[in-house]
Amino acid sequence: MPSARVSSLTREDITAAAKRLHGSCPAKWTAIIDGRELPARPALVLEAAGVPPNDPTNSHQAVAILKDFGFDVRYQGKNVSDARAEVEPLAIDELIRSLRGRYKGKPSLLEDREREHRVEKDRLTR
Repeated sequence: MPSARVSSLTREDITAAAKRLHGSCPAKWTAIIDGRELPARPALVLEAAGVPPNDPTNSHQAVAILKDFGFDVRYQGKNVSDARAEVEPLAIDELIRSLRGRYKGKPSLLEDREREHRVEKDRLTR
């Protein structure tokens, strides 16, 4: 959970902190502010809140704050919205069927029993 000072940030606080920052260190999570790509945490959000680097706010919380304020957020150089668009959504039933063979048809007592024997045999061989 972000600290109280981080939770009370405004968009203007973040923009002002971005103007104060010079250069940037390499980071997985970054945000585009005024045409500059800056690390989401620790530099940007913690600097804007005026809290020390050991603040309990983690990168994912910092990213959520930046997204809530409408900033473009990137993960390893890719827009977060683009990364999500690349993954095709699967229906939950299709996902379950692909992961569990027993849902591909009617349940079989024989298959269940064979599966139990395999699991027990694997457990005993370890």
